[in-house]
Amino acid sequence: MSKKGRVLVAMSGGIDSSVTALMLHEEGYEVVGITMKTWDYASSGGSKKETGCCNLDSINDARQLAVNLGFPHMILDIRNEFGDYIIDNFVDEYMAGRTPNPCVLCNTHIKWDALLKRADKLDCEFIATGHYAQVRYENGRYVVSKGLDEKKDQSYVLWGLSQESLARTRFPLGGFTKPAIRQMAFDAGYQELANKNESYEICFVPDNDYRGFLKRRVDGIEKLDGGSFVDRTGRVLGKHHGYPFYTIGQRKGLIAAGEPIFVTQIIPETNTVVLGPEHELEKQEMWVRNPNLIKLDNLDTPVEALTKIRYKDPGAMSTIVTEGNRIKVEFRKQVKAVAPGQSAVFYDGNDLIGGGFIDK
Repeated sequence: MSKKGRVLVAMSGGIDSSVTALMLHEEGYEVVGITMKTWDYASSGGSKKETGCCNLDSINDARQLAVNLGFPHMILDIRNEFGDYIIDNFVDEYMAGRTPNPCVLCNTHIKWDALLKRADKLDCEFIATGHYAQVRYENGRYVVSKGLDEKKDQSYVLWGLSQESLARTRFPLGGFTKPAIRQMAFDAGYQELANKNESYEICFVPDNDYRGFLKRRVDGIEKLDGGSFVDRTGRVLGKHHGYPFYTIGQRKGLIAAGEPIFVTQIIPETNTVVLGPEHELEKQEMWVRNPNLIKLDNLDTPVEALTKIRYKDPGAMSTIVTEGNRIKVEFRKQVKAVAPGQSAVFYDGNDLIGGGFIDK
């Protein structure tokens, strides 16, 4: 076995995970590659070609790199676990009038669990992924911090990882920019990989039509067509196509009005979507459920933190504190479009304090 250790690398076939494997191999780790088959898009009835980590081309690309570098590669079929947990949650959240965060759930409950279980069977001390984030050990805890490349930083989707998972996790790309990673691939002779396009869609909705996906998955969803758009006083403004097809902060696809109008609330019980002007999206307080703390072991006393309420959100300064089994967040200034179901993630500078799901 290598002095560096044996590492199981999650390989999607894309540039980030491929360069991750390449870097660790060159650093002297004993690399084992694994590609997780999570979803068959054809089974969802979508109209576009399967893309991303689940298609055959990507699997073959990952395998070919392993062959070229001389390390073993395997495919792990986790479609049943993925479907039961991630897809069901995705549908359930929309049906509950919330906006789900499937990538966070997949990382926490599916991919890391699957990787660590297989790592144990293969005698791998570590697992590695192509996320743009960093992890270090400090003051008795493993701490996640932002990746060097602010545009690519993926720490937001890692808030649910446990200390036990982080102890065995490596993020080789965290200290590099995306252009540097492309150059590494090019210099290593993988020009096609260096120029490979990235996929930003949800892997099981590669055509980005989540409404169509819900229609194919939920029996009787068409019966919700014809619900009411109302204002905050309850006055009916028009008819909509079913509350699951709208999200907080949405502006397009609503009704004609004399001013810009947005979705401000979703009420599943009455199939009602509340609309209002932009200022009605503003909140200065919210609650976060199912929290997981990374840098700190508790929030029994108030802590100042930068809170992000969506992936591309620049964040807003706030005070956070645990009350019961939830975290109360009080922003210094009002923030817009707080969407239940999305992740709220807390930062101390570049370090990830923790996160949870927005409750209300």
